[in-house]
Amino acid sequence: MVNSHARSDVSSVDRTPSAGPSTALLARALDASPVPTAVLDAGAGLRVVWSNAALDAATGYRPGDLVGVDVLADPRVRVPDPATLRDALRGGAAFSPRVVLRRADGAHVPCEAHLAPVDGTTWVVALEDLRALRSERAEHVARVAAEQRERRALALVSRVSDLVMDVDEPHALREIAALLAGEVVAWAGFYLDDRGLWAADGLDPRRPSVRPRPASVHAPGTDPVGGLLAGRVTGPVELDLGAPWAAGSSTAWLVDQLVDRLAGVGGGAAGGAAPLVIAVPGRRRTVGLLVVLPRDDGGVAGLDAPTRTVLELTARRVGLSVDNVRLYDREHRLAETLQRSMLPEQGEVDGLDVWTYYSPNADDAQVGGDWYDVLQLGPDTAGVVVGDVVGHDVEAAAAMGQLRSVVRSSLVDATDAGRALDRVDHLVAGMRVPRPASMVLSVLERTAGAWRAGLARAGHLPVLLVREGQASLLQGTGGPLVGFGGAGRSADVVDLLPGDVLVYYTDGLVERRDRSLRDGLAVLVGVAAQVTARDAAGIGEELLARLADHPEDDVAVVVVRVPHDHDDRRTWPSPRQRRWRLPSEPASIARARHAVLRTCQAWDLPDAANAELVVSELVANAVLHGWGHVSLQLHDTGDGLRVEVEDANPTPPVTTDGHPGRVGGFGMTIVERLADWGWRPSRAGKVVWARVRPGALPRPGADGR
Repeated sequence: MVNSHARSDVSSVDRTPSAGPSTALLARALDASPVPTAVLDAGAGLRVVWSNAALDAATGYRPGDLVGVDVLADPRVRVPDPATLRDALRGGAAFSPRVVLRRADGAHVPCEAHLAPVDGTTWVVALEDLRALRSERAEHVARVAAEQRERRALALVSRVSDLVMDVDEPHALREIAALLAGEVVAWAGFYLDDRGLWAADGLDPRRPSVRPRPASVHAPGTDPVGGLLAGRVTGPVELDLGAPWAAGSSTAWLVDQLVDRLAGVGGGAAGGAAPLVIAVPGRRRTVGLLVVLPRDDGGVAGLDAPTRTVLELTARRVGLSVDNVRLYDREHRLAETLQRSMLPEQGEVDGLDVWTYYSPNADDAQVGGDWYDVLQLGPDTAGVVVGDVVGHDVEAAAAMGQLRSVVRSSLVDATDAGRALDRVDHLVAGMRVPRPASMVLSVLERTAGAWRAGLARAGHLPVLLVREGQASLLQGTGGPLVGFGGAGRSADVVDLLPGDVLVYYTDGLVERRDRSLRDGLAVLVGVAAQVTARDAAGIGEELLARLADHPEDDVAVVVVRVPHDHDDRRTWPSPRQRRWRLPSEPASIARARHAVLRTCQAWDLPDAANAELVVSELVANAVLHGWGHVSLQLHDTGDGLRVEVEDANPTPPVTTDGHPGRVGGFGMTIVERLADWGWRPSRAGKVVWARVRPGALPRPGADGR
């Protein structure tokens, strides 16, 4: 087809519809084509009879130099298989063999020759430079490979994001490091920073028991790791493990750590690739370090773009997760401290054997809406209260704290439980307490050696009375919830006999999803009638073991027993476990001593004095050096008494040779003489345990003096 915009001076073109272009026009068109083209004569060999300007330019020869060249015989044209080429020419069909042309400058050009027959022995060939095609293919392969690397990088970052979302996984950072080492680097490890560095396996914000390297400030050139942590240095730092870094610096500490950890990894500690240290950024500051050992000895410059992207995004995601975990931990500790201040205390009442227990159901709270109180109102008067605020959250705990304060003030000078509950109603009605609550309030009075209990209930479960192996619920006079007793409250009076037991409790002890509350109360009565223990702590432990192994609600229990003049604790069957919660105050040390003496007497354990001394020292340490309430647990292991004391201070105790210049400091040394001891971290802080060795020290007077 002829271009309609062709110049009008081309007189050789026949413009009739049936005419084609002239030979001259076709020759000019082929000569102007940018495709290297030649006309060949296959009559004798395969000689070039014409070449266009594009072929001359591609080969570097002058116009006309290629005319007469025999493609099959000339050394400037290399045909891989000449016999096959001749057979194809004889076949007379178009074909495309590959050949190599030698340019005028000696360079060889691989080409694909597209040959087609024209007329008789005349053939036309168009040459395609394969170098450009190979370059395009190489670029395409490179683009595909880059896209694949980017997809792998995104998939890797996605897997890292999934791992850091599981903040409770104790080895999340170790798994992320292993993931990086398996995909993009030879080795990886995380170090967290909070007033010092430590090697971290998980996102737990609390430092390990091993003391970390304390933070220190050095000149930037002598402490690049410290510069990363302080924000003075940006970007990855290549760490020379053989350089003399400033003593005491974060860099020197990290180098010491890495020399050991990289000893078996690709020569990392003995030459080869230098470790790279990458900051793990939080919201406001650097929270840690990601250390990697590259697979190649190219340093930061040797990392390709996808690898750098993976490492940077991993560091950011880990940093954000660490920041979130630390923020939650700080807020949780603050809430826990406030909640612990409202936890009930173990009461001591002269003339009564009292045991108390409290456990919240919510996993994230130390208290819920249940509470108890045991108060010594006078030499012969005591108050016992158990209540339940609807809910298990901090708001329920706050309402509980308000009610507890109101009840305490109402019991100060009370002699009648009904009037005391009336006073509570009046006060609560004007306070707008946000949650409804139930309560049982009792006043116990001793007259001429006998105890009498006055009980007033405000929508609460009845108190359980156990007398001579028979258990019964003191239904008596009930009443509406706290704050709704406008018609006046009345109290039921019960005369207690020696050996009688009163059990106050909340619904968490008896209520279950698979049974009604009525059935739960019937189970409580049946279990209490079969209790074999005779002391208040033993009775409470048996009830908990049989009723509260998997509670579905908060549980508060108070057991009050009236002692008998003929009590012989050594003959009592009793479960071999006791627990008490004590306030963090000096008076708790004496309470703990009395508790362990009574327990050793009930269990007929020897060396009670040694156990008393051990408990006294452990509780004293918890009161003096800890905070929050103190939990004391005693266990008879069959091979000695095991003591566990828990407080909220996570710092472990240490043995010392006393405090220079002041009294004290020998507590743990005394414990070490009397018992095997140790400690373990706990959710609240720490637990210090000791197993008292029987006969650890001679009893007083054992030597005859």
